[in-house]
Amino acid sequence: MFSSIGWSEMMILLVAALVILGPERLPGAVRWTTGALRQARDYASGATSQLKQELGPDFDDLRKPLAELNELRGMSPRAVVTKHLLGGDDSVLRDLESAVPDKKQLFGTNSGMPGTPSAPAPQKSLERNERPPVDYDAT
Repeated sequence: MFSSIGWSEMMILLVAALVILGPERLPGAVRWTTGALRQARDYASGATSQLKQELGPDFDDLRKPLAELNELRGMSPRAVVTKHLLGGDDSVLRDLESAVPDKKQLFGTNSGMPGTPSAPAPQKSLERNERPPVDYDAT
């Protein structure tokens, strides 16, 4: 549930709660919060079990499209190619990646060879209150 919150954020929340509520009301607030979370979890599991009882075998048919949707959510173009075209073996793609030179070699600085692409020249930054140039042909 709190997978995106790190330990430092948890400590900040704990210190803020201690400052806001004070040491005498903090244990009661923690008790109330854990009780409310437990009750919400019990309601959710009760609703799931009630749906399962009422729908019977149709409940599994309802869950299949949701499982497929979750599987599709994690698909990337590489995963699709690996799964459907290569049968789960991505060694071909890894070999291809090692055979292709990296971007720095392809698009690095101009080495003096004709036809070699070079990196664009860095543009100078605008001064304070300076208006950017306008390209009237582009607008």
